[in-house]
Amino acid sequence: MSDKETKEQVSRVSISLPPAILRELDAMVAEKGYASRSQAVQSILHQELLASHHDHEDELMAGVILLFYNNAATGLQQKLAELQYQNLAEVISSLHVNLIRRQTLEVLLVQGKVGKLQEITNHLVTLSGVISGRLHLIASLIPPVHEKGRPPPLEIDTP
Repeated sequence: MSDKETKEQVSRVSISLPPAILRELDAMVAEKGYASRSQAVQSILHQELLASHHDHEDELMAGVILLFYNNAATGLQQKLAELQYQNLAEVISSLHVNLIRRQTLEVLLVQGKVGKLQEITNHLVTLSGVISGRLHLIASLIPPVHEKGRPPPLEIDTP
């Protein structure tokens, strides 16, 4: 696609800002390394538009649930694992990193209806021992993990 075609797909808007906010915007542009004010404003708007999707409970989206917890809390890791297993259709993958002072950072890659993802997040973050957590959605979907029409693998009996 040529530069001309790209520019034709972009709409120009104008905003008026008080001097104090403009100074803060310029400082943020410099600090974060944005190429321009426009790029910074696009990024901010994108984040706010994604946040508004939290109100659309039936919309399918992908995202991450970030959890920060005390791994010494009795039974917490088992409860977290059980909740993830109960929501196997939405929890695609998880990664946990052990930090200092018996703390853990866990990242869950999730996909599903926004309402269900928020419900899962609420269950996880309210467990005793979880210090903080949040759901961050992205405006895209993960390709299907399982092939359509192909039966799931056989269950393996565990002792």
